[in-house]
Amino acid sequence: MEALFIGQTYIDVTFIADRIPTGDEKDVARDYAISFGGNSVTAAFCCAHLGIAPDLLTSLADDWLGRMFLDMAAKYQIPVHPRKVKRSSLSFVMPKDTKRAILRLRDDKYLHPFPPLNLDGCRALHLDGHMSDAALHYAKACREAGIFTSLDGGGVRSNSMELLSFIDTAVLSERFCEQLKLSPAATLDLLKQKGCKIGGVTMGDKGLLWYDEKGTVGTMPALRVPKEDIVDTNGAGDIFHGAYVYSRMARTDAPWTEHFQLARAASAHAIHYLGNEARLPSIAQIEETTRRYPAAIAA
Repeated sequence: MEALFIGQTYIDVTFIADRIPTGDEKDVARDYAISFGGNSVTAAFCCAHLGIAPDLLTSLADDWLGRMFLDMAAKYQIPVHPRKVKRSSLSFVMPKDTKRAILRLRDDKYLHPFPPLNLDGCRALHLDGHMSDAALHYAKACREAGIFTSLDGGGVRSNSMELLSFIDTAVLSERFCEQLKLSPAATLDLLKQKGCKIGGVTMGDKGLLWYDEKGTVGTMPALRVPKEDIVDTNGAGDIFHGAYVYSRMARTDAPWTEHFQLARAASAHAIHYLGNEARLPSIAQIEETTRRYPAAIAA
């Protein structure tokens, strides 16, 4: 095991349509994609596509959607450690302009305890806060073993504050800050207090507010992707996380500004495509995106 990612699996059904029919209406969508979904799950597929396939501890149902997910994971050589649920979780995603509407149906009533895993050889742990008992257990175990730990803080969960005490790199969303009733800058102060060595808040087209190895706070501007080039922004943040974890494992001694620059370009590449599988970047595509789109001017 080179890395362990823990999170909730979804099957994403992404479609482009002008409107959602109501009542007894019918309409025709213009395009669609079906792929894996979920924060850590999508990040795991990104990391695997870039060249380091992590193990994945995730929810899995014994139904046709669950079997389809296992086929997807096998394609990218991702070992899956399932935690059984009755039904697969679904996300219906409708991109529109630079936004997206999402309707989720989630089964997180786990039928068994999380499985015990051997962490020998593991170099990184990435969490999204789902499966909170497993997340906390393995965060503690990895901290004790000196294994790098990362958190995608998309939202505040029941044990987020306790979990942060065992995280090396925490990258949070603006929604996380809003739930805490803190500004992004104040949230970075909280991460420092929790002992996170690297902390950041993603702010969409406003870029990343973050602090580096020395605790210095700065802004990394987003790349300027024209609106007409944007197809689907859903999952771009998950790609960001998967790319920086990959970069941290591939180039352990590189500064974090380089890990985040690679992740920024991976995310900018992702929004050109419909659905999570189509948006997975290669190193060549990340390099091309970096050359093609300049960084915005920091506000």
